[in-house]
Amino acid sequence: MRRLTLAMAVTLAMAPLAAAQAQDATAGARVFNTCRACHTINEGGRAGVGPNLWGIVGRRAASVEGFRYSANFRTLGEAGHIWTEENIRRYITNPKDVAPQGIMSYPGLRNEQQMNDLMAYLNAQK
Repeated sequence: MRRLTLAMAVTLAMAPLAAAQAQDATAGARVFNTCRACHTINEGGRAGVGPNLWGIVGRRAASVEGFRYSANFRTLGEAGHIWTEENIRRYITNPKDVAPQGIMSYPGLRNEQQMNDLMAYLNAQK
């Protein structure tokens, strides 16, 4: 009985942490609004200052036809860099960590909940 009580207490204590880490694509769309200054994300959409991000998860870097990528991104693409969720998180946290000579001026997203929500939104755009 004592073990059960302890297990329930730990579970209840961890519940807010699990809820805080849940992904919410609707909230992620709001986080993506910051990205809209340079990127579109609709299927077949035009590029802006940055490439269209429709289907970004699982796509090879520098692979949007007709977009003029920086040399740094062309090199990443030629090396087979794939935008996995892990790679996207790393890039959005600190773009210069992935593409040191890249021209994206975004300072990085450090809020873990916003990152989780953004990833849910990006994963839904396929």
